[in-house]
Amino acid sequence: MEDYVYVLDYLAKGRGDLSPYKRNPVVYGIGEAQFTFLELIPKHDATFTVGERIYVGKDAALRTKIEKIKGRVNFENLTSTAHGELPYVLLDIVHNNEARFVKFFNEASAISTRFHVLELLPGLGKKMMIEILDERKKKPFESFKEMQDRIDFLRSPDKLISKRIELELTDPNQKYRVFTRPPLTRDHQQ
Repeated sequence: MEDYVYVLDYLAKGRGDLSPYKRNPVVYGIGEAQFTFLELIPKHDATFTVGERIYVGKDAALRTKIEKIKGRVNFENLTSTAHGELPYVLLDIVHNNEARFVKFFNEASAISTRFHVLELLPGLGKKMMIEILDERKKKPFESFKEMQDRIDFLRSPDKLISKRIELELTDPNQKYRVFTRPPLTRDHQQ
């Protein structure tokens, strides 16, 4: 269950692919904790901006903008606007939760004797992985900036994380899921 969602798109007049009498306002968002795509029903007269963080948790009294969660959706169910905004919103989520993702770099482990979870990050090879492992043995990382300062040629660890999350969200055939839940199967789609 997600408590907070970042808005990817807001359709005040509903989806254009539905007949006019079936259209209702809808918000598409991505959860902060498990990166779950959600279709949300907004409260009357609520307005939204892309990238806005909103509460959707169980406490209805705290839900100031969302009436209810209609359900979970997959990447392909999102609008083209949501697709376009996804990389920027993911980077915002990573920045707003820096400690969580720095902890990932500090605690990531091997998948097998020849493959490490850090190698799943796009653009990070064996040499960089070994440098990260060596540096974290000396002292755990405390921030993305510190990682960049301590490791030669490591630029934008935040972008490495957000790119991996995006890959897991957009490619349903990913073997390894480090940060996200698997997509809905056809049997469980709404």
